[in-house]
Amino acid sequence: MFKVANWMVVSRSHLLMDLLAVRWPQEFLVKLTCVQPGNMADFFAVQKCSLVVFDLSTIDLQQTYQLQRVIERELTDTKTVFINFPKQVDAKFLINPKTTLGVFYTDATLTNIGIGLESISKGQSIIPASLQADCNNLDSENDNDNLTIREREVLQALLSGNTNLDIANKLFVSESTIKTHLYRAFRKIGVSSRGQAIAWAQTHVHEVMV
Repeated sequence: MFKVANWMVVSRSHLLMDLLAVRWPQEFLVKLTCVQPGNMADFFAVQKCSLVVFDLSTIDLQQTYQLQRVIERELTDTKTVFINFPKQVDAKFLINPKTTLGVFYTDATLTNIGIGLESISKGQSIIPASLQADCNNLDSENDNDNLTIREREVLQALLSGNTNLDIANKLFVSESTIKTHLYRAFRKIGVSSRGQAIAWAQTHVHEVMV
């Protein structure tokens, strides 16, 4: 069973953090730490957490992805939960079946989230079925040999200095779609930033050529 001792909430909302700091320690009998996104790594240098809750209404998806990668690489015993998960933007690339235990959409109330966290504390995973299927598929393809043609096209376009909007216009898709392709490719090739992806593509240019 997954046992929770220390939880962390990563958010820029002081109102949310103040509310949860009063509610969750009593509700779940845990020690709760609320931090700004930029302070997460500093906190982990001092104390480990078993559960990190990301508030996606206040954190940029790219920064969240980078923080999630830190957890995946360096904090193998730490699990993650996403609240205020967007429905209109494809953010499935954030979910890793090995570390993500919960996903709650923007319309989930604190009561619903609390019920879900209670189940998570008992060893369950609370992820919508459609997202679960997608992230399982992504996890099974987690290497650079399984880059899709479109992901290769997008990585190749990075080498030419194109912005996401430039790439979207060239491929006749939305900018958010390009971001999704990029982050899926990032996960497969094991990088966490645009600069690292460009460096990888420069070294493996023959692999991203279409």
